[in-house]
Amino acid sequence: VQLQASGGGLVQAGGSLRLSCTASGRTFSEYTTAWFRQDSGKEREFVGTIRRSGGGTYYSDSVKGRFTISRDNAKNTVYLQMNSLKPEDTAVYYCAIGRPPLGSIRDAELYYHWGQGTLVTVSS
Repeated sequence: VQLQASGGGLVQAGGSLRLSCTASGRTFSEYTTAWFRQDSGKEREFVGTIRRSGGGTYYSDSVKGRFTISRDNAKNTVYLQMNSLKPEDTAVYYCAIGRPPLGSIRDAELYYHWGQGTLVTVSS
């Protein structure tokens, strides 16, 4: 399975970006798909996830209400819509797939395929 994340860029605070994650070799409906982010010198951080069963979404408190994850099965693509961006959202964003239990959706170790990351920079 290969994942490709795209859509990053430079945006001013308050602006929006939409990241995309496409997959080859598998369909997203078979997996829970998560977005993580990592800024230089910081720990990798869970952003949110969309479950394979039912498509339920879960978000970190830091992005809840601003970010939305969705899935287009026909395009085999998962999106991360980011609104009201803040400078602290600056990071490399990664998509990943796995089958973690609901209680462990934030555990990066349970996601076994990762995209290469796309850089999001939010200027103040």
